[in-house]
Amino acid sequence: MVLPDTADGAEIRALVPFAQAGVVAHASGRPWLVGEWSPGQMRVASAGPVRLAVFGACPVSEDGLARIAARVSRMSDVERAVPSLLGSCHVVASVDGKVRLQGSASGLRRVFHTRVNGVRIAADRSDVLAAMTGAGVDEETLALHVACGLQVPYPANARSAWSGIGTLAPENCLLWDGNRDREAVWWNPPEPDRSLRAGTTAVRDALTSVVDRGAPREGRLSADLSGGLDSTSLCFLAARHTPRLLTFRWGEADAGNDDAAYAGHASRLLDRAEHLVVPQHELPEIFADPGRAVSAEEPVSLTRATARIRRGARLLADRGARRHLAGHGGDELFSPMPTYLHTLLRRHPVTALQHVRAHCALKRWPLKATLAALAQPGSLPAWWREQAELLTEPRPPLRRTALGWGLGPVRAAPWMTPDGVALARDALRRAADRARPLAEDLATHTTLLMIRSNTASYRLLAGLYTESGVELDMPYLDDTVLDAVLRVPAHLHAGPWRYKPLLADAVDGLVPDAIRARSTKGEFGEDIRRGLRRNLPAVLDLFADSALAARGLIDPAALRLWLGRPQPDNTTAQALESVLGCETWLRTALGPGTAPRTGNGTVTSEV
Repeated sequence: MVLPDTADGAEIRALVPFAQAGVVAHASGRPWLVGEWSPGQMRVASAGPVRLAVFGACPVSEDGLARIAARVSRMSDVERAVPSLLGSCHVVASVDGKVRLQGSASGLRRVFHTRVNGVRIAADRSDVLAAMTGAGVDEETLALHVACGLQVPYPANARSAWSGIGTLAPENCLLWDGNRDREAVWWNPPEPDRSLRAGTTAVRDALTSVVDRGAPREGRLSADLSGGLDSTSLCFLAARHTPRLLTFRWGEADAGNDDAAYAGHASRLLDRAEHLVVPQHELPEIFADPGRAVSAEEPVSLTRATARIRRGARLLADRGARRHLAGHGGDELFSPMPTYLHTLLRRHPVTALQHVRAHCALKRWPLKATLAALAQPGSLPAWWREQAELLTEPRPPLRRTALGWGLGPVRAAPWMTPDGVALARDALRRAADRARPLAEDLATHTTLLMIRSNTASYRLLAGLYTESGVELDMPYLDDTVLDAVLRVPAHLHAGPWRYKPLLADAVDGLVPDAIRARSTKGEFGEDIRRGLRRNLPAVLDLFADSALAARGLIDPAALRLWLGRPQPDNTTAQALESVLGCETWLRTALGPGTAPRTGNGTVTSEV
C-alpha cells in the first residue's frame, strides 16, 4: 500500500488490515509503503529526501537503484529515470513531500485506489482496500463477470468487483502533492517504425536480457516445457546460464496432442536440466475441487485447471524451485489478430488481398463478409454498444473473424437471469461511454487489448504459485519485451503462412529449428470433456446453494439443464469457468474473517 506524505496518511496506516506489516517511511518519517512482501520482492534506495522503490522484476540492481536515487532532486527526474526501470514491476517514488506510483504497461502489475477520510490511497490488491473501507460487492461488475467472463475484454474485465475501489489504467500514474492527488499519463504505445530485421534483433535482446535476470536469489529456477514455441524458447534461453534448470510439463489426455513429441525432443537437447513430467493419472482432473476459490481479491475467469496448477506448484516447490518461468503472453504478442489487415490494405493493397484470400481459404472465412468488415471497422464506442444490445442474441457463425475494435462477440451465459442480464448490459453501456482506443493503429490497439484482457487473470493465477512459495515469472509480459514487439508493424510479422515468425526468428540459433518450425498447437479438449464429466456432480452440488442465485444473478435450474446437455464444443465449459470463479469469490468475499494476507504469510520487519 502507498500512502501520501501527510499527517492523514500517517493516521490511515493504523487501518491497514494486517496483524504485522512491514513499513518503509518517507524521509519525513511518516509511513510510505505498508504491507507484506517476501525478501527480494522489493528494493528501496534512499538519497537525502528521496526514496525510490521497485516491487517486482526490474532490470536495475540495488546499487543501480541507489545511483538513480542519488541523481533525483525533483519528481520530474523520476519520470526521466522510468525507462531504465521498466520491467514487470511497480515503481514508487517519494521526493520532498511528493509521491509517484505506477504499475506496468502490460497491466500485469495493477494499481487499485480509493479514498479513506478523503485521502487517496493505493495498493496492488483490491481486497486490502476493501477490508480497510468496508467495501461491499459491486453488483454491476459481478454481473458482467458472471454473464460474459472470458469474453469481456479490457477495460471492462479490469473493473474492481468491490464497490468504491477504483482501478488505475496501466498507462497512468498516480501523483500526490501533499493532500492533492491527480493522475497523469506515463506511457504511450511506441510508434511501429522498425523493420522486421531490426525488430527481430530488438526482441531477441529484450528476451535474453529479461530471462537472464530471472534466477532467484535462493533455490532453483524452473520453467514450463510444453513443447510449444513460447515456453520452449524460454527454457533454452534460461538454460544458457542455469544448468540446474528444472522443466515441468503435464501429460496430455488427447493422443492427438503432439506436445509430448516436441517436448521430448527439447528435453533431450536440454541434457543438463532436470525434467519433471507429471502423467495424467497423477494429475487432478480439470474442474476438480470446484468449490475452492482462486483468490479473495477478484473473481477469476480461468478456473478449470486451478487444482492442477496448485499441484504443480507444490511439486516444483518440493524440488527447490523458487521462481518459475511461464510462456503466458506469447500468443498475445506474437500472433497478431487479423486487424493487421486494415493497415496492410492501406499500405500494400495487393499484398493485403493475397492475405485475405489465404485466410479465407485456410480458415473458411466468408469472403464477402470479410471485405465488408475491412471496409467499415466502425468505432470502439460503437462496438461496446453493439455488444450491449446483442447480449442475449445467438452467437454469430464461428467462421466470422473479429476485424473491428473488439476481440469477438460478447454474449451472456444461458443461465443468467433477466435481472443479471440487465446489470451486465448496463456495465457494457458504461464501457461504451468511457471507451478510448489503446492506440491509434487498430492492430496495435487489438494487441494491447489482448494483453491487458488476459493479464487480469494471469495476475491472479500467479497467486496459486505464491501459495507454495514459488514466484511466477512471465517474461513475455515484461514491458521491455512489449515495447520491442510493438515497435514492429503487426503486418510485417502476421499472416497465414508462418507461425509466430517474429519470435521464431528472434530465437534463431538459440532454439532448435524443429521447435521454431512447429506450426501446430496442443489441444486439450479431451482433458476438459473428461474432467467436466467426472466433476459434474461436485459442480452441481456447489450451485445447489448458490450465492449468485441468492443475489438473483443466475438460475441454478437453467445451469443444471445446460450442463446436462451434450456439448458440441467448449463454449459451455468456458462459461462455466467464469461462473465458478464468481461463485467461489463471492462466497469468500461474504465470509467472515476474510482480511487479506499474502499467499505464504510472509511479512517483513519495520524498515
